[in-house]
Amino acid sequence: MAALLSLTLISPAHAEEISADALDHISGDIVVLGEIHDNPTHHLNQARAIAAIKPKAVVFEMLSSAQAAKTTLALLNDEKALDRALGWEQAGWPDFAIYYPIFKPLGDARIYGAAEPRDVVRSAMTAPLPEVFGPDAARYGLDKPYADTLQKRLEAEAQDDHCNALPEKLLPGMVAAQRYRDAAFARTVQQAYQDTGGPVVLITGSGHARNDLAVPALLRKLDPSAKVVSIGQIEAEPDAPASPDQPFDYWIVTPPTPRDDPCAAFK
Repeated sequence: MAALLSLTLISPAHAEEISADALDHISGDIVVLGEIHDNPTHHLNQARAIAAIKPKAVVFEMLSSAQAAKTTLALLNDEKALDRALGWEQAGWPDFAIYYPIFKPLGDARIYGAAEPRDVVRSAMTAPLPEVFGPDAARYGLDKPYADTLQKRLEAEAQDDHCNALPEKLLPGMVAAQRYRDAAFARTVQQAYQDTGGPVVLITGSGHARNDLAVPALLRKLDPSAKVVSIGQIEAEPDAPASPDQPFDYWIVTPPTPRDDPCAAFK
């Protein structure tokens, strides 16, 4: 519980919905840019933020360290060649065409991959997190369980995210895997910051961009002197009421992208 409190207390006090135009003025030592993976507008917004920040390093949730090492300036200027070199389609992410705008403005920024091997993430669902993560687990809050009330809330959120179709016995493992990935992303971002001095940008799902429990909270615990800024992106219909406060420093609301019923696969 002490680890949880330390993360919560160092979260910023302000939170504000912004327009995409405000991205032209975003700055920070580390900027976490959230997304909904299949929304093309979210990637255009991330590209806009990168153009403003001019980061020295960009960390991608979607790339492994081996994939990141394959990127070159020549490939960044050739969408199809970069797609092939990264093996993007085989990795199961949405169409590379909607992600390519993020890569175009990178220039000579160093690219880091934060994706962990799938078998390692799977092992985090059942094995003790310190055992999977390694000797630095305590620095990332993985040495202590969540409080029971928080654990149950996160399990309920995981169930809701999966159309209430998961066996209950899987829910603790889903929460553990999310914790592991948050910590792994934070570790890679911290390494990029130490290597380059920043600014560093993380491209990740909005769930990993949350101030309360996810990557920004871990980064602030690791280095309270660094200015960490989290930007989440969420979807709402144009005529929906104003969104309530979200767990980010700033957030952008966009129309939903057209997609098939995500629950169809569970029926």
